[in-house]
Amino acid sequence: MRGVLRAEALWVETFTGLRMDRFVKLVKVVRERGGNGPGGGRPWALPLAERVLLVAVYYRTNLTMRQLAPLFGVCPATVCRVIHRLRPLLALESAPRPLADTDRLWIVDGTLIPVRDRGVGASSRNYRFSANVQVIIDADTRLVIATARPVPGNKADAHAWRESGLPAKSAGVTVLADGAYWGTGLVVPHRKRANRPLLRGQEEDNAAHRKVRARVEHTFARMKNWKILRDCRQKGPGLHHAVQAVATMHNLALAG
Repeated sequence: MRGVLRAEALWVETFTGLRMDRFVKLVKVVRERGGNGPGGGRPWALPLAERVLLVAVYYRTNLTMRQLAPLFGVCPATVCRVIHRLRPLLALESAPRPLADTDRLWIVDGTLIPVRDRGVGASSRNYRFSANVQVIIDADTRLVIATARPVPGNKADAHAWRESGLPAKSAGVTVLADGAYWGTGLVVPHRKRANRPLLRGQEEDNAAHRKVRARVEHTFARMKNWKILRDCRQKGPGLHHAVQAVATMHNLALAG
């Protein structure tokens, strides 16, 4: 059975959202992390570039494994095997812990991702069974710096932040957040209180804060072009791997 998709510029750019030169960088990353090694069974039916393309297409389109199989000329079991083997190798590279630098500015926020796994998600404010994923971006470049493991979607952002391990990664950097992170030590807007209107300077601070913090919302919108983050069917660590892989591809698409 001959597949339709090949690791060629037309298919790569159409189905992954990455230019060919950036897809080549993605393949290089996977190869350096051992992606060309044996899979613990029969030899791979596809070369490494097409296996990476398969995983990228899966995350971009959220097609089922049965739908992907004929596109690559393999069986659904092979698609499953490729995805499970390569998905950890697409993970976002950990950013080095920064030194104290008052000129750097990061933004954190949580996004709700609908999931099917009852062990990962919970009924949440978007009226769906979702998981809360905390994401840090660089305010200047819009690149994703780090993502945390998902927690049930009914957990507040401040609680998810404290459990995420991200505070240690952001030590020494100014981090902006919205009002849901009150009391976490992050830079949040001035809070309005009953019968106590904000001063003019505080209103101006909040307006400037909103303008900068909107960049993380734009990043979420771009990341969710990879439709796996609109309805994740993966179980266990699958969502975490998907978010990490999408962050990697988002960064490549944005900066190369």
